[in-house]
Amino acid sequence: MRRPVLPIDVTSVARALLAVAPAQRQRLCRQIFAGAGLALRHHQHCGRCCRLWGDGSLSGAARRFTLADEPFLDHPGYLACTRMVLAHLADHASADPSLPA
Repeated sequence: MRRPVLPIDVTSVARALLAVAPAQRQRLCRQIFAGAGLALRHHQHCGRCCRLWGDGSLSGAARRFTLADEPFLDHPGYLACTRMVLAHLADHASADPSLPA
């Protein structure tokens, strides 16, 4: 089970990835997705947000890190980061049987 993913989730994670060197982006993306999962479990168990990872959303987890200013959608680095987020999202969606197909 996880929170529904909103456009702000994708843009927040992409902005966090854009703020780091390209070689660090895959690791950070995995870390944000994992942190959002930890926060969601914490919220379900305790009824409150996780101090470190937020409310269980990807945006909440991404905001733990520095976010680059939001560029235009045709910015090459931002496009690469957005594609990375969407690829991770697709992997997680296919692995989560509770999500609609």
